[in-house]
Amino acid sequence: MPKILLITGGASGIGAATARRAAAAGYWVAVNYRSRKDETFELVREIESGGGKADAFRANVTRADEVTNLFGDVEARLGTPWALVNSAGISQPKGALADYDPADMEQLVVTNLLGTLYCCREAARHMSVSGGGVIVNVSSMAATTGGRPGSIVYAATKGGVDSMTKGLARELARDGVRVNTVRPGFTRSPMTPQLDDPKTAAAVAVTIPMGRTAEADEVAAPIVWLLSDEASFVTGAFVDISGGGFVIGSSGT
Repeated sequence: MPKILLITGGASGIGAATARRAAAAGYWVAVNYRSRKDETFELVREIESGGGKADAFRANVTRADEVTNLFGDVEARLGTPWALVNSAGISQPKGALADYDPADMEQLVVTNLLGTLYCCREAARHMSVSGGGVIVNVSSMAATTGGRPGSIVYAATKGGVDSMTKGLARELARDGVRVNTVRPGFTRSPMTPQLDDPKTAAAVAVTIPMGRTAEADEVAAPIVWLLSDEASFVTGAFVDISGGGFVIGSSGT
């Protein structure tokens, strides 16, 4: 029986790139979405037309009850999830902390941190009694730097994800469940529409040692490696996918 992989926020960007790579590697992929129904079903059709197995599952990861139902639906239609990639997240709005709207702050925390915690909780419940599994959380290099200007709240949510990853890796190790994090730098995706502007993209590129931003597939490749047996003794780890981080003296990542 192929291994079942659930990807939250899998409709586009890093999540979709991971779905494509994982399906090509033989996983049955459950693609979660909240509002991007058309993109998700198109991705599922693309995977299945290439000989893979995929299905779409709608759920809002900020709702604990919907996350519980999501795992139940995946189990009923595909099988017990063996792996989870927490790719769902938001990065907007940006602004100085002193001027931040509390409602916007709460939305970032609920989506990026609580949503990841809810999904990890449900994965732990299933994987700890089914012989093990793998969780990969998508964090950000912002967690290590405090973020670029205007991104303090976003950075704080990703710092929480990093801390949770380390603790959960220890908590679930005896159950055969590995938990790791990837920390992308600036990556072209629907979350970074500012990179569509050539001047902005060039300004960001000069702050990265490799001189360019990442493509979503360059993040997906290490994620799929962390899912694989080649990473069988890797847990509680952080993989920085950032082109070297940031150039000293720049605004950072």
